[in-house]
Amino acid sequence: MSETGRSVRVVVVDDHPVVRDGITGMFTAEPGIEVVGEAAGGDEAVGIVSRAAPDVVLLDLRMPEGSGIDAIRAIRATDPERPRILVLTTYDTDRDIRGAMAAGADGYLLKDARRADLVRAVHDLVAGRPVLAPVALATLTDRSPRPALTSREIEVLRLVADGTTNRAIAGRLGISEATVKTHLVHVYEKLGVVDRASAVRLAWESGLV
Repeated sequence: MSETGRSVRVVVVDDHPVVRDGITGMFTAEPGIEVVGEAAGGDEAVGIVSRAAPDVVLLDLRMPEGSGIDAIRAIRATDPERPRILVLTTYDTDRDIRGAMAAGADGYLLKDARRADLVRAVHDLVAGRPVLAPVALATLTDRSPRPALTSREIEVLRLVADGTTNRAIAGRLGISEATVKTHLVHVYEKLGVVDRASAVRLAWESGLV
């Protein structure tokens, strides 16, 4: 039960039916947790979350019908705090972890988590306690220096922050659009993010732009 005395309402999002059914079945048998919706992709998840008003959303990151990152961002655009969002995935790279947390996820677990840990995670998130797999915690607390951006990469990033398109950046800098995309790939890798919005946000926070 949640601290309010009612069952914790959960939405499960995963493109693999067997995984989705397994998680749903596990929670259905668990007192104090109620599965109020399922989705096979990020786009579908946003609509279900809006209708079902869950306390917690469990979702994978990479799905063919709308990514988990996009879904997190869309949900957070509506409410920056509710529902709590728990990423449950097989992906454990620095880029995936930082990208999910930057988008607004509240927790990050891998699919090899034990049943008891997953149940505990749902209750912990509702209570406002952090939930992070060891690899995610190590990534987010790593203070080792990141590779420095080159002057051209910073130049491209500043133009992106101004809302300039790749084509316009190419024209402004006298380079090809493919070269602009290559610079952005390097920027994402160095900053540990997955898209333009996260790169710009981190650049602002770091004083790069």
